[in-house]
Amino acid sequence: MQDTADFDSLVPAARLTRRSFIVTATAAGFALATQPIHAQTVIKTDDTDLETGNATVDTGSGALPVYFAKPAGGKDLKTVLVVQEIFGVHEHIRDVCRRIAKLDYLAIAPELYFRQGDPGKYDNVGDLLAGLVSKVPDAQVMSDLDKTAEWAVSQGGNPAHLGITGFCWGGRITWLYAAHNPKLKAGVAWYGRLDGVPSELNPKHPLDIVKELSAPVLGLYGAQDQGIPVDDVKYMQGELESAGKPHEIVIYPDAGHAFNADYRPSYREGPAKDGWQRLTDWFAKYL
Repeated sequence: MQDTADFDSLVPAARLTRRSFIVTATAAGFALATQPIHAQTVIKTDDTDLETGNATVDTGSGALPVYFAKPAGGKDLKTVLVVQEIFGVHEHIRDVCRRIAKLDYLAIAPELYFRQGDPGKYDNVGDLLAGLVSKVPDAQVMSDLDKTAEWAVSQGGNPAHLGITGFCWGGRITWLYAAHNPKLKAGVAWYGRLDGVPSELNPKHPLDIVKELSAPVLGLYGAQDQGIPVDDVKYMQGELESAGKPHEIVIYPDAGHAFNADYRPSYREGPAKDGWQRLTDWFAKYL
């Protein structure tokens, strides 16, 4: 992650001070730690013909904030849970929800760190990971996703047609949820970590739960990802094939991590568009 002095401006042809960046990024709806932001590549999806908004879900242990988007007046909708990057449900994730809603789905992004803190207040990735992300238990996340799926029914969602997609941190969660919820019909994991050291809060990783998968998963990865070794991705593919689990793994040769994050320098238009088309086809096939 670059120093704040090196970021490209949110305002064309101008370089901002760190204070100006914080004010502008916050106003634009992005988490502070996402710096630098490349305004020229940000995809903005309008809410024409959509119903969008914020709500809360009663989890039994707190009110879970969610952002949702769906076709206006839609009923009996296929539902897609959208799982955040490490940065939380900021504008990019909300935009992804609107993109999915434009495909005639109910899309819901829950704030899965809400008990631990607000990711939008951290201004660098290191502090965000150490101060918040590392404190979120997988069991809590699985339960909150279950509650979100249940809540979807009250918003016109059809519980028999449930899918999930996630990015970065959410990509790993997508794999775990595909093993957790037997009612899930399909998952799409964008550059989600596959292996790691087990801990009390994160006892298993995707490579540990291959045989438990109950839904087909599409995995989208970049060969240049410095955080997810391509050997892990290939090993995962072999494990899925050995276990006879329906899946598809795509490795983009010239993409690194976060290649779909259109607001960041990591964005790669070709792989991002191809991945989105594959997501569209995957959900159309399995949901």
